[in-house]
Formats: sequence, structure tokens, C-alpha cells
Amino acid sequence: MGTSRQGRWRKRIGPVSRWLPAFARISTIVLLIGLAFFLSLRLAAPYLISTGFVRSGMEDALSKWTGYHAEIKGNPVLEFWPTPRITLNDVTIRQPRGSGDKLLGRIESLSADFSLIDALRGRTRFHEFHLLRPSLSLTRDENGLIDWSYAGLLARAIAGVQDSNGTEILAPKFDADIGAVTVEDGTLTLTDTRTGNIYHFDSVAADITWPKLSRPISAVLIARFNGEDLKVDFASAAPLLVFAGRNAEMKASIASNLMTARFQGVGSMVSLSSVSGNINASFPDVPALLKWSGRSIPGIESLKSASMTSDVSSVSNGFRFNNVSMTLNDASATGVMDFTVAPGKRPKIGGTLAFDQMNLKPFLDAFALRLAAGGLGDMLLPSPLGPLQLLDLDVRLSARQAQMGIFSLADVGASVIVAGEEAKFDIGDSQFEGGEMTAHLEATRRDFDGGGKLQLSIRDADFNALAEKLQLKGPLPHASGSLDLSLETPKAIWTTGLADVTGKLRFWTTAGSLPGVDIYALRTQAAQKPFFPLSAAANGSFAFSKLDLQADFANGTAEIHDARFAGSDQTLTLSGVITYQSNGLALSGSLEATDPARAVDLPLLPFFIGGSWPNPVISPVPLLNAPTKLQP
Repeated sequence: MGTSRQGRWRKRIGPVSRWLPAFARISTIVLLIGLAFFLSLRLAAPYLISTGFVRSGMEDALSKWTGYHAEIKGNPVLEFWPTPRITLNDVTIRQPRGSGDKLLGRIESLSADFSLIDALRGRTRFHEFHLLRPSLSLTRDENGLIDWSYAGLLARAIAGVQDSNGTEILAPKFDADIGAVTVEDGTLTLTDTRTGNIYHFDSVAADITWPKLSRPISAVLIARFNGEDLKVDFASAAPLLVFAGRNAEMKASIASNLMTARFQGVGSMVSLSSVSGNINASFPDVPALLKWSGRSIPGIESLKSASMTSDVSSVSNGFRFNNVSMTLNDASATGVMDFTVAPGKRPKIGGTLAFDQMNLKPFLDAFALRLAAGGLGDMLLPSPLGPLQLLDLDVRLSARQAQMGIFSLADVGASVIVAGEEAKFDIGDSQFEGGEMTAHLEATRRDFDGGGKLQLSIRDADFNALAEKLQLKGPLPHASGSLDLSLETPKAIWTTGLADVTGKLRFWTTAGSLPGVDIYALRTQAAQKPFFPLSAAANGSFAFSKLDLQADFANGTAEIHDARFAGSDQTLTLSGVITYQSNGLALSGSLEATDPARAVDLPLLPFFIGGSWPNPVISPVPLLNAPTKLQP
């Protein structure tokens, strides 16, 4: 059986062994002939192909591509190894003189591969372009389109492309080969006719892969703008639709040391009316980014970093951001946002963000942005206007835990509203120091030069814990109480000092104590001395059942109106002026029996408090017809 099997294999291999040497000989001969033809063509090419012919072919190709007139001043250089390639120096591209003579750019050196066979047949076909130190000047028109082509092949292809449900359809008469395009050490000047802004990009390098106009494009561009290196990536299966301002599948990203932003989905270079996709943006150093962009935002230093990912889709007059995931510093939030642009109005951002934990200070800092003082400007490019000079806001915030400076809040509901020339920040509800707090901050007119208002309400909070966190010194009430505060300033809120604030305060509590005040020792000291420091009567605590205090603020001082500490036996009353900056006091006070029936045992004791807090000097004030002896 083994012998029979070997016989069958010999029968199969035998024919192959007979024709294999013949095939190898023929293949070798064909290969040698091809190699000889290739070498002879390369050797003969310099004698068969005219430099002027290839040069004029390149001029014609550039003119046909761009629609501009290409002029080559330098001497061309032809190379035929390893591939045929022409290098042209000092290339100028401008509109024909009868059409305005507008300069598109100059190129120090332009090189490209060309087809040797086509050149021998009297035709020129170029690919694999390399531009060395080009200097281009482009214009972005009122419709957002860039004039990188005038009336050439690219312009006709952009105008003639058809859209079939996002698929690009291009007639063969508009199609053309491109290949690869690389740019080295270029400069670009972009003029925006809509805003009048001019933007300069230096050290431009690009690597573009675009086999044919009807094929997908992939491009990477690196440039330096305003001292910062930027990298832009772009890819699309339907680039002509994108360049024509229509919607098509695309990927785009921009990256630098200051920011990273990516978009993937359906979009357009011009219109945002039918955007659908996903965006991802990260800003690791917000203050540095704002400084680089030329914007100045007071108090923004606390907002160090920010990032956002979201699904985005176009809606009526704007965009809807679903599945928003946002971080500000170390705080994370999820929610839904809207961006709308109504005719004749500022763009508006609205929505709801829910935090597990957050820091309110960055929002208060962002609230300190300047309000609008002019037109809308260009939302997509740097502008001397601040963000809130371009936007209205209506954002709702919620957080289980929130930090506001040294204070902690729980179950917070807040909002930021900027509309017209007014801005409002509200904490509608929060748990604060065992009680509840609401707050309203408002600023008006342009750069907040119309001033601002603050209204604060606290109910049933632990003011002893509040005083400890504020590290306040001196005898202060230990009690749970409530406070209403209303302040306003005529100056910009970030330049406002204590002397610029006016307003009112009311503070009231239930039972508590005033440590460091021994009212019986105060009576004893008053009976013995014409004046004495408060510390001389500090070895005790005054227990009271109710406290009620009202004050007015103006010109750097607080005017106290009948602050009453009602104790079980005696009532302490204070009124007068406190100066903020020096902690100076000028108060009149009195100590009397809470029950008028005990006026004989605890007679009225008026006194004056002067000096500075926390250890002022007390001076008793004599009474007419006063008894000769006081009972402590």
C-alpha cells in the first residue's frame, strides 16, 4: 500500500517538475527586460524630456487646480532617480489681473513627482506634492467659506459635488488625482471679513493624504498661533461636501498644551444647522488658556481645569447637549445643556447640571465675568470681548455636598442667570451649619460698573460654629439663630472695598450665651472705676434667652441699632458705630433689670464702650438722681 501511495505522488509531482524550470526562465527574462527598460528610460529621460516642458506643465497644473495664475521665477530642477521629480523655486500664485490681482501666496520651493510615461507622451501628471516655506493669505467670507480656490478644479468640484444622504457623489469630469501633499515651515494669514479680525499662523507643517477629489481625505496640520503650538487633525469620507458647507461624516480635533477638543459625527465647515455627533473637550489650565486667548476674567484663578464630553445634536435655533459629563477642578457633574441663538438676541446657554460634590467658588468667579458692551463678535475665534459679553446664561445647579470657601453646604440648589445687562446667582436652598441658607447675588450694567447686590438669609444655624470657622475673636454670641443681610455697592464687585458697601442686617436668636462677659462683674467694676477694659469683667458668661440685633452699613462703618440681649435677670442693650478697618468701637450701652419689678435691685447702668475690638474700654455714665449705692 505504501508503494502504491508513493507512485501516485510521483505522478502528480512529475508534470510540475517539467514546467517549473520553463516558467522560471520566462519570468527571469521578463524581469530582466523590464529592469533594462526601466534603467534605459531613466538614463534617457534627461535627453527626452525638456525641463521647460515639465515646468510649464506644473504652472498649468497649479493654475487649473486653484483657478489663480501661477508664475515660477526660479530655475526648475529635474530628478529622475529614484522617481521622476521636479522642484520649482520662487512660485507666486495670484488672481488674474482682470479679476482683481489678489495674491493667494508665495512658495519658496515646490516639488512634485510626475509620470515619466505621460511626459514622454506629451502630457504632465503630478502627485506627491511638497511645499517648502509657503506663505498663504486666505479670506473667510461672510458665509464662512475660505477662498482657497478661485475658479479652478477644486472650486468646480466643490460646486459640482452632489449629496446623497451624506454620501459624496462627484461626476468624473470634476474628479482629479491629488495624492499626498506635505507642507514644511509655512505661514498662513487668515482674514475674517465678518469680524475684521486677522489671524497669523507660523511654523505651519501639514501632511495631507487625498488620493483623488472623490476619495476620503486625511490631514494633520501643526502651526504656532500666538506663541502656542496647535495640532489639528481632520478626516472625512466626503471632504468636498464639508468644504462646500454641507453636512457629512467627519472627524476633527485640535490639541495643544492648553486644550484638547475632538468632534466625531456629522458636521460642516460652515453651517452648524445639522450637527450630530460626540464632542470631547479638556482644558487643563484655564487661566493660562484665557491669557493666551487675550481674555481677562477677574477672580478666575480658582478655576484651574475643566473638561466636558457630550452627545450633541442640532435643534431649532441651536444645539442640544445630551449625556453631558463635566468636570470643574475636582468636581464632576452630569446633565443636559442647550445652546440657542435666537434672531436679534445674544446666544444663550441653558440647562441643568447635577453634582455629587462641588466647589461653588469657581461658579462665583465665573459669575464675575464682564457683561456685554457691544456686538456678538465671533464665537469661534479669539476676541477681546469676554465670554459673558457674548452669552446669556440660564443654568441650574444641584449638589449633594458643596464647598463655599471654608463652609460646607448640603442638598444645594443654585442657578446662574445672565440676561441683557443683568446677572444673577442664586442659592435657592441649602443646608448650612445645622440650618438653612438662601442667597441672591446680582450685578448690573456692562462691566458690572453699575455695581451689585447681595441678599443672604440664614435660618436656625449654629453661629458659634460659624464664628469658629471665621476665626473671629472676642465675646461673640454662642447660639443658634437667624440672619437677614442685604448689601449693595455702586462699584464693580471685584474692586469693591468694605468702605463701598451699604446695606442692612438683622440677627436674632433664641437662648444662648455671651462668653467673656460677666454682667455682675461689670456692675462691680462700674461702681468702683471711672473706666476699665472689658477683660476686667471677662471671667464669666452672660446667658440670654433672646437676642435681637439690627445694623446699617455705610462708609466703612456699621451702625448698631438697639442690640438687645435679654437674660433671665438682666437685659444688655448696645447701640453705636463700629469701624471695619480699625475695629474701632463707639457704642453706648446699658444694663437693666429684665423684670421692671426688680429695678431697685438691678438699677439701670448706662455706659460707653470705646477703643478697639476685641478688648475695648468701658466707661460708666453717671445718672442724675442716681442712688448712692448700687447693689450687684
